[in-house]
Amino acid sequence: MAKIFCIANQKGGVGKTTTTVNLAAGLAKIGQRVLLVDLDPQGNATMGSGVDKRGLALSVYDVLLESASVQEAAVASGPGGYRVLGANRELAGAEVELVELERREKRLKTALDAVQAEYDFVLIDCPPSLSMLTLNGLCSAHGVIVPMQCEYFALEGLTDLVNTIKQVHANLNPELQIIGLLRVMYDPRITLQAQVSEQLKGHFGDKVFNTVIPRNVRLAEAPSYGLPGVVFDPAAKGSQAFVEFAKEMVERIGAM
Repeated sequence: MAKIFCIANQKGGVGKTTTTVNLAAGLAKIGQRVLLVDLDPQGNATMGSGVDKRGLALSVYDVLLESASVQEAAVASGPGGYRVLGANRELAGAEVELVELERREKRLKTALDAVQAEYDFVLIDCPPSLSMLTLNGLCSAHGVIVPMQCEYFALEGLTDLVNTIKQVHANLNPELQIIGLLRVMYDPRITLQAQVSEQLKGHFGDKVFNTVIPRNVRLAEAPSYGLPGVVFDPAAKGSQAFVEFAKEMVERIGAM
């Protein structure tokens, strides 16, 4: 049965999509069966996986409206080695359409339940806002992975996200929990980042992943080539860090 995780943070620009795409590629590289679900209308995780969002015959939009199944809409990520349930601008309209529908916050969960046996991991890239799309992701997931920069304002955004997760846990999805916090774009030369990193470990303990993703130009370049960094330049420090993170995820999930 697949373990389903949202990669979420209500603060924008913290590397959610980079984390989702590279974790998917890292997990695939170590032999896991992975489905990436892009819930952001911008479709960056779709494009970053080597899938042209403009050419999608079916997308996560069709799955949410129950006009297609996950099996029908998911496509191969090419060299990434995982499957992609892609998104494009159509998804922005789903926000309005879902409001009127029954089980509006559980539609993705219902769709993913049908493919649980086909994957080891399902990774959901959520938009930065708390929208009906994000809510569908959180209602589907067993847990949340929170990528965050070690900066002061990141801590404030984390408080909002923790409160949201508590509300969803209490009212809609009792399985939902924070799996862990992933420190991304980390530069140990910056004193503040080192201090915030220590604060995170002191406050959240073993909820902070051991793996740290360094600030890395090759990870930033990879999306322009339509590739995860793990595939674009496997030797880069950032890519190697994501493969280590994938291994840590498998170990952590095995211990749950």
